[in-house]
Amino acid sequence: MQTITNKSIEFLKKELSKFTNRAYFVGGCVRDLILRKPICDIDIEVFDISQNDFEALMQKIGAIGVGKSFFVYKYNGIDISLPRVEKKISQGHRGFQVSLSSDTKEASKRRDFSMNALMLNIFDNTLLDHWNGLRDIELKSIKIIDEQKFQEDSLRVLRAMQFSARLGFKIDPNSIKIMQKMKLDDLSSERIFWEFEKMFYSKYLHFGLYYLFQLGIAQKVLNLKIDFSTFLKTALEMQRGRVRFEDELYGYYFLYILSKNLNLDFEYIVSKLKAPTNYKKMLKKQILVPKKIDKYFLMMLSLNYPIKEWLGNYIKGVKEKSIDIGIYDKMYDGGISAKDVIKDGFKSKEITIELQRRKKEKIKQECE
Repeated sequence: MQTITNKSIEFLKKELSKFTNRAYFVGGCVRDLILRKPICDIDIEVFDISQNDFEALMQKIGAIGVGKSFFVYKYNGIDISLPRVEKKISQGHRGFQVSLSSDTKEASKRRDFSMNALMLNIFDNTLLDHWNGLRDIELKSIKIIDEQKFQEDSLRVLRAMQFSARLGFKIDPNSIKIMQKMKLDDLSSERIFWEFEKMFYSKYLHFGLYYLFQLGIAQKVLNLKIDFSTFLKTALEMQRGRVRFEDELYGYYFLYILSKNLNLDFEYIVSKLKAPTNYKKMLKKQILVPKKIDKYFLMMLSLNYPIKEWLGNYIKGVKEKSIDIGIYDKMYDGGISAKDVIKDGFKSKEITIELQRRKKEKIKQECE
């Protein structure tokens, strides 16, 4: 099997080999390696080393403790930790009692889904698959490992949604039933939005949309419901329109299309999610897709901003029409400048009003 290599990992191999031959790549990096996807986050779990030796080694190599109570350090972007067993003792994502484990199956049981529980030995490339993760990856299935452990962290319900949207995987039916019963009211708005944002930038937005409602997340977090015909219309728009999404605006289209089809104020979901200011600003200036998108509509809209900044630009033909008119990357000016208006005696606020009036008049003339 292919493995993960870079200078930092080779250095860690050398240092860790002085203490153990059981250190494993774990979690999403192994899953993405198997799927031949880019690997963003690398996690290594180290067995057969004492806590004192581990902490001394981390200090020696200059690793930074990012979760010392969980035995987690970071070295050049790589998370290094001791294998642990977690027991929920209080609310919140920090409310766990942690103890060390020397058993790979026991340590991997704390993970959420079988596809994320694979372990790849960093020294000899041996793959450990205690929970049939390879099978589930092949089946494109997101499956809970242990029902009791899973329910100790309700954020995992949202993780299932965004994993489905990112990978194009379906969630195992029994796992869906478990997640539907889970409450989400213990989650902070920050943690909720992080998972939503991962979905917003995903390839399979229609998968995310489906599980947003199927898992009860929409009802519990956003107080939203959807009927089948609206769901189907929205899913198809996301699936077919994605090829025309502008890269720099990609993260906003999900909210725009869903809000439009549910007849919601564009800022409603943004407010519910307590999304950052950039989301509020972008959605605030958006307008609905009209029944007829003609030259007149596009030119009038371009008085406010280039059509490239309108989230309705994923509609087939909009980009081509706007490019032909010359308003896709820039606002319409009609060859009329503020200097022309000032020459005619307009002052102060009157200048802007008259400038817009003249541009609108010229648009009407061009579209007659």
